[in-house]
Amino acid sequence: MDAFANGRGLQLHSAPPQAGAKEPATAFPQVHRGQLITLQVNLGYRCNQACSHCHVNAGPSRTEMMDPATLALIPPVLAARQLACLDLTGGAPELHPQFRELVAAARRLGVEVIDRCNLTILSEPGQADLAGFLADQGVTVVASLPCYAAENVDRQRGSGVFERSIEALRQLNALGYGQPGSDLNLQLVYNPQGPTLPPPQAELEANYRRVLATDFGVVFTSLYAITNMPIQRFASWLQAQGQLEAYRSLLQNKHCGRNLEQVMCRSLISVDWQGWLYDCDFNQQLDLPAAGRPKRHLSELLEWDPQGDSVAVADHCFGCTAGGGSSCGGALSRAAD
Repeated sequence: MDAFANGRGLQLHSAPPQAGAKEPATAFPQVHRGQLITLQVNLGYRCNQACSHCHVNAGPSRTEMMDPATLALIPPVLAARQLACLDLTGGAPELHPQFRELVAAARRLGVEVIDRCNLTILSEPGQADLAGFLADQGVTVVASLPCYAAENVDRQRGSGVFERSIEALRQLNALGYGQPGSDLNLQLVYNPQGPTLPPPQAELEANYRRVLATDFGVVFTSLYAITNMPIQRFASWLQAQGQLEAYRSLLQNKHCGRNLEQVMCRSLISVDWQGWLYDCDFNQQLDLPAAGRPKRHLSELLEWDPQGDSVAVADHCFGCTAGGGSSCGGALSRAAD
């Protein structure tokens, strides 16, 4: 890592602005970044699943993956910016060959590490000791489980996924994840099955707790209810159903202004698999760079503090402020749906 500790030897600092590029027209209010707390890194698009709601179009055939030189910049950036959290996503981030090396390096710095886990990865070949590694490192597991009914999960994520997910949750529970009094946090993630807003998060969490405990003996720390964004694979599905514009209108009509203070782009910056920076993971998938700027590279965070900068917004941003709001950490408020 030393060759890249201060960004020297890396030529990719910023991409030239596109000719005639301008901000997308939108009614969404302007947002400015506060103190940067979280570095969210997409390690690549390879995944052992191909979910219908996936906003990054991840799947088994994807080959994009962060190279070692870019990955080596992450610990120095965490230290330089004194960040509290490294949020690892994908695809399945665990499929990156340096996933464990990166996790261990971040934990040595005292940084919280979040693994956005699809659960079935724990039963993939070569991953038998993954759950134990996550527990040993004290990693927070944010696990996708879009419903507590097998039929609904398998429809959205593939045949047999629910059963494999339950077995993974039991494995994590056996290691202490989600258990009362444990510091091993297991957060479940709910996504709606179609073009609707999530139900109130607290009510949904209570239902999850009751069904998972009674029917499967599974416990967890808390539940995140996340709104599906009308981009990429989910947008294509909506378009095929003739519901894309109606869903976009729903999000805009349900906008709640008080959610703006808590939207994730105010404290998080997103890094794609090539090291380019975006205001959030959704903007990353739309290749929408920060407002008024050409693309910037991860290496620039070694010296640049983005606090106070404008955030690039567009109509999809209403997905974060509609109803109770939505972020990578679940609902933002108790606003009515």
